[in-house]
Amino acid sequence: MAGNHISFIDRIAHKRMMRRWARAARNAKSTDLGELRGLRSAARLLRTHLDRLIHRADERLALPAIGSSAFPHPHNTEWSWRPELWRGSLGMPGMSSVQTKSMLGSEVTLFHDCEFSEMTLRQLRNLREQDLAPYGVRLDVFKFDGSFLSLVIDLPADAVNGLTKNHLLGMNTIVEMEKPIEIFARLNVRHGPNTEQIVRELPLHEADVTVEFDLAYSKLNEKRVEGAWVDLIFEGPEMNQVTLRDLTFSRRPRAAL
Repeated sequence: MAGNHISFIDRIAHKRMMRRWARAARNAKSTDLGELRGLRSAARLLRTHLDRLIHRADERLALPAIGSSAFPHPHNTEWSWRPELWRGSLGMPGMSSVQTKSMLGSEVTLFHDCEFSEMTLRQLRNLREQDLAPYGVRLDVFKFDGSFLSLVIDLPADAVNGLTKNHLLGMNTIVEMEKPIEIFARLNVRHGPNTEQIVRELPLHEADVTVEFDLAYSKLNEKRVEGAWVDLIFEGPEMNQVTLRDLTFSRRPRAAL
């Protein structure tokens, strides 16, 4: 095989192998048991490689493309970002009986105060044509004996470099739920010893959910901004499944007052 192209010799060998396996399948009812056992072992090994190839091919060829950061930006956007959980495949795609402060990837952390965790958190591949994000995340909650549940997204340094009160921070997400609940987004900006917080309720009646955090009315100390994160707070999550098909952020200067 040269490069990514199948050579003439490889095509001939492939046809012979296909004829061999087709003949083995036709004769399986009458094949000697010892030979049949060997064929079965070889077929299972071959199927393992084929299944892996098909899985990887489906993943790469399906829309949207893995690693995509493409999404609509508001006018005058100066920074935009899609977290890795929605952008690319993670080494550990999920967990069950999720303990508080468990991380999925390097940017997303689940917090709760349940005595016994009956919830799962996992990454899933988006295959719908309308999805722009390659991946989504699904949270399954069964019995819930705690008082709070939140998903925390750490924003990168670029989000706060040069951040002032003249900025709007926008968040867009696509949410699916088994039953309606309230979800709040809380922006936290650490500046010196203090943390400025702005809370918005997600308008979940909309297909594409958008909220904006206006820093104009905050007490932000622009000279001491150190970092920022967003809490997604789920109210009454018991016996529910919540899927975030996409999550993106953007920053732009606000219009003059």
